Amino acid sequence: MGIAFLALLIYFLISKKQFEKSIKKISIFILVGVIVGIHWATFFQALKVSNVSVTLTTLASASFFVSFLEPLFYRRRIIWYEVFFGLLVIFGLYLIFSFEAEYKLGIILALCSAFTAALFSVINGRLIQKSKAGQITMYEMLGGVIGISIYTLLFENVEVGAFSPSFLDIFYLLILGIICTAVAFVVSIEVMKVLSPYTVSISINMEPIYAIILALIFFGESEKMTIGFYFGAALILSTVIGNGVLKHVFKKRKAS
Repeated sequence: MGIAFLALLIYFLISKKQFEKSIKKISIFILVGVIVGIHWATFFQALKVSNVSVTLTTLASASFFVSFLEPLFYRRRIIWYEVFFGLLVIFGLYLIFSFEAEYKLGIILALCSAFTAALFSVINGRLIQKSKAGQITMYEMLGGVIGISIYTLLFENVEVGAFSPSFLDIFYLLILGIICTAVAFVVSIEVMKVLSPYTVSISINMEPIYAIILALIFFGESEKMTIGFYFGAALILSTVIGNGVLKHVFKKRKAS
């Protein structure tokens, strides 16, 4: 998150773009950034105690949380099929949980990560209507750094010499910070100018498909799951298609 913040700060300085001047807005961005920090902290811890496939599939439950949070923040009625697809996600998670009980802690942490992802996504959906995606992301990354740093200093015994990344580690951190965090986060906020947080959230549910395939390539045997896991994952990912189809049908009906 620190790398993402610095990358965006350098970009704004070089391009001579105007910085946000409202202290109130900056404060809100930084506070939302703390939520983003909690999301990533629980996400990485879930990866550590389980594996890539379990963590990312469980993370798909974010769409269920969004289906309730979005009407609350946007003051609109709850859409029945969004809740239905959210319940399908929960059932898919139940199947995964039943067959992969050894990853119980990882699933719980990933659910916490999913809820915080849903929360900051819905809030960002409101913020993007009045602010630039780059500005929102830059200050949110700063907020995440502040939040995680305070937590680390207070609750973790970290020695200065413990952090000594190799050249390859630095290379990977730069990719994760600049491309996978700064750029990806800006884009994910920018699209909410035209798409609802729920649609963005459920579209991101495609991530486990890519992750499971890549995890099998990179990590091999440790990522192989039971048939029940893949059935649950397929059920979760089918919500992506179902949501897209229904939204298209209702849009056509409304137009006609």
